Amino acid sequence: MEILGYFSNALEPTNLLLALFGVAVGTLIGALPGLSATMSLAVLVPFTFTMDPASGLVMLGAIYTGALYGGAYAAILVNTPGTPSAIATTFDGFPMAKRGDGALAVTLATLVSVFGGLTGALMLLLLAPPLARVALQFGPAEYFWLAILGLTLIAALSVGNQLKGLVAALFGLMLSMVGVATVGGDLRLTFGTNALIGGINVVAGLIGIYCIPVLFDLVRTADPHLDPPQGSHVAGFRLREAFSILGRNKFNLVRSSVVGTLIGILPGAGGSIASLITYSAAQRASKDKDSFGKGNPAGIIATESANNATVGGGFVPTLVLGIPGTPPDAIILGALLVQGIKIGPTLFTEQAEITYTFIAGLILATLFMLPVGLLIGRYAYRSIASIPKAALVPSIAFLTVVGSYSIQNNWYDVVIMLVLGVIAWLIKEVGYPTSPIALGLVLGSIAEQGFVQTFLIGRAQGDIVGRFFQSPISLFLVTIIVMGLLGPALRSLWKARRRQRHPATEAGRSEASK
Repeated sequence: MEILGYFSNALEPTNLLLALFGVAVGTLIGALPGLSATMSLAVLVPFTFTMDPASGLVMLGAIYTGALYGGAYAAILVNTPGTPSAIATTFDGFPMAKRGDGALAVTLATLVSVFGGLTGALMLLLLAPPLARVALQFGPAEYFWLAILGLTLIAALSVGNQLKGLVAALFGLMLSMVGVATVGGDLRLTFGTNALIGGINVVAGLIGIYCIPVLFDLVRTADPHLDPPQGSHVAGFRLREAFSILGRNKFNLVRSSVVGTLIGILPGAGGSIASLITYSAAQRASKDKDSFGKGNPAGIIATESANNATVGGGFVPTLVLGIPGTPPDAIILGALLVQGIKIGPTLFTEQAEITYTFIAGLILATLFMLPVGLLIGRYAYRSIASIPKAALVPSIAFLTVVGSYSIQNNWYDVVIMLVLGVIAWLIKEVGYPTSPIALGLVLGSIAEQGFVQTFLIGRAQGDIVGRFFQSPISLFLVTIIVMGLLGPALRSLWKARRRQRHPATEAGRSEASK
């Protein structure tokens, strides 16, 4: 009953307005390339210092939730992930928009984001202390294999050529090595340029890799960038179709939300890894694997439910252990410390009123995503589809420059963004996928830190190899990695042998599929 009293604090008019405001602002910021959740929180966190601690945290949690969801808009409508966790959403979201189903894709993303966000928040409420103990089982070796798992999954999802996907992922890893080493402080691949000492900024790199090729493709063809709505009567959201699709993908939705929460608990993992793992799981479980990457709604369901579930999961180590799982969590942790709140297990006892009001506000903010998201989505697809290229291309180009510069107020980030964008376009033109490059850049530092730390510990113990494989978690992750790499090859071999044994049956199936 005492917890219900704390929850009623979140229903006060001030907290309700702050939650609604945070979701709306976060959604709009997340939809703009370069203006990430981290940036929006960093700018607005000083305004919370004069607020009641619980109210300030409610607003910050709402902004974080809205920004993570807002990344789906740009990912679906212009093939540019507004946030790194929306990278996998581009795989099927933009193909759906290209064929005229952008409104359906946005509606699906909104519904599953709400479900995933609620799953993460409720698991935070019910399972925070035991789940935090699970997170403590992950050491450097486990984080190394987790990062490698993310890289191999994205490579395995590369359509057409797995080898090219792996090469692209290795190129992304090389980009993540530029600058000062994560462990040791050595300078690498700077070519004597002071601008590269700090490395390649992840957000600027993602803007270049995803935005610049899109701009080139828009400019060089006269075709419309999206199929425009057929008349003004077209609804901005398609709830009936969306609920029908969700009914057929309910297991995918629940699985992705739970997995996203569990991955969010692991410090440093975040929505990028969660969305990739759940996307791969959805593809493996599907009877129509070849449709993924071509506009299958199941891909959006998996990625958007998972990356929004990581919000609640990420607060488990943040609140219980004082270990921020992602940069936005670190900013909110800083706000907690400034307010004089003690982080740790006692947070749920000695300062229960603030903690449970914050969790309740997080649940309310997630619920507010439904009306806010549908209201914005009602006009977003039609607006973007109706904008002529002569106005859309300069607008996106302006946002890429402003977004890259505003990260650190550094023009070098703009240059890096443009150079990586041109490289990504050239690589794409010769048949190499760009998403593995982006994931290599995002996951490279996690993989490097885990590898170097595990190597040093193993060398000190006299058992380097054993240190990498000694824990059950490491062996489990390695098994999944091997299966992910060999799975496509074994599947192709099995199909080839089946065609040899039953040529008439397989030919009939091929004709039927056409």
